[in-house]
Amino acid sequence: MRRVVSLFLPNWPVERLRRRLGGDAPPPDAPLVLTGRVGRKRIVTACNAAAAACGARVGMAATQAQALIPGLDVREADPAGDADGLDRLALWAMHRYAPVCQADPPDGLAIDISGAAHLMGGETALLHDLAARLERVGVTGRGVVAPTLGAAHAVARFNGEARIVQDGEIDAALARLPLEALRLPAELPAALRRMGFDRIGDIAHRPRAPLQLRFGAELGRRLDQAYGRAAEPLSPVEAPETPRVERVFAEPIGAAETLARYAGILAEALCGQLESRGLGARRLDWLCYRVDNRIEAVRVGLAQPVRDLRRLSRLLTDRIGTIEPGFGIDRMTLAASAAEPLDWRPAAARLGAEATPDVSMLVDTLANRIGADRLYRLAAVESDVPERSIRKVAALAAPTGMAWSPDWPRPTRLFRRPEPVETMALLPDNPPTHFTWRGVRRRIRRADGPERIFGEWGRRDAEMWAVRDYFQVEDDTGERFWLFRAGDGEDATTGSQAWFIHGLFG
Repeated sequence: MRRVVSLFLPNWPVERLRRRLGGDAPPPDAPLVLTGRVGRKRIVTACNAAAAACGARVGMAATQAQALIPGLDVREADPAGDADGLDRLALWAMHRYAPVCQADPPDGLAIDISGAAHLMGGETALLHDLAARLERVGVTGRGVVAPTLGAAHAVARFNGEARIVQDGEIDAALARLPLEALRLPAELPAALRRMGFDRIGDIAHRPRAPLQLRFGAELGRRLDQAYGRAAEPLSPVEAPETPRVERVFAEPIGAAETLARYAGILAEALCGQLESRGLGARRLDWLCYRVDNRIEAVRVGLAQPVRDLRRLSRLLTDRIGTIEPGFGIDRMTLAASAAEPLDWRPAAARLGAEATPDVSMLVDTLANRIGADRLYRLAAVESDVPERSIRKVAALAAPTGMAWSPDWPRPTRLFRRPEPVETMALLPDNPPTHFTWRGVRRRIRRADGPERIFGEWGRRDAEMWAVRDYFQVEDDTGERFWLFRAGDGEDATTGSQAWFIHGLFG
């Protein structure tokens, strides 16, 4: 199932100008327009929100805008710079989100996220991450996911509400949109309106022959692309410096064994390029171009720089099951979209180094099967508060140099949030005699404690006097729990004196 993101950047020329000027940029509330020439006429090509609020609009004569808005800041548009900036933005999106990404000038990007959205936590999370990262650098963006680029492009620009268009919802999503949403030549929507057609739904299901005879083939082509009846392939952006190899086939291929064989051939050629540059791959993008103009993309991540042929080939062949060859594949490319300098010497060959087991292959295999975001290890953090004394790090991240205190053991399972329990204990320092947790009453046979933990007053004033008294307890069945009382058992300002369970021992 194909899923495409269309990212709409409504203020791209103005926001790119502000980023380029940096500290010299005019205030955001100052009216600003960019102008360019159409024939002999100088017109407004872009304007900021302040200028639009004063009446400026794209297509207006520049002299009219200056007469309408006193103190208007007028600057020359830079279409070539805007297009180059879109290409650079597409490269960034390609590195972060999916291997098939292209600029969609003049105001957007197109990203094929088929099979890649789960790496970001789903389509909604991906759109949120994309918009949030752009917002942090001063770029306004609105993304829409749909089964076709035509549908995503239309909804992103002409429907301010929809974000996800599912399969089977294209007709409903497009029916009420204006004809301009189909990316038609400028004169065509006006001609259609003279015939009484105002919305896409007015022409979407009409007989094709009369429309094509009167308005040409472009109208039918754009309709077919939007509804998924005609292919609209994306052309992935490419960085010249990216190590890349390609193979073109005289006859289309599709068998899994053939794909695996050529994956190995491409991996061998790519390893040669990486070796000549002293690099190792951190991410591979394997693109298979089908004869029907669709691209099947496979992205493989690695925990550390690698250029081992056997290892790269295995990681690629593990993903062959995700490739749908259709009527055949006539071209393949393999690129190291992320590469880093590689020290070729094994650890055992370095003077004074101890030979350690290499688990990076296992980490790579698991990460590419279940998702890199689901594979991690735990590292200690300098904090006495249990829930703050641990954090997730990459599976092969360097040692942090921190360790937990051996004075008091910690439970093997720490709850995300402490859960309240009902109990009874003799204050201030005695352990509870029993407790009820999740509807089960447990009698305590043994207990150790209390271990007093104070609040971290440097974080916030509310923790100035906060206290927790922790107890390790064991019930009749031999199960061991980690309980604490909020407060010191005497002073109400130190806590509520309620009891909680915070973890389980092995």
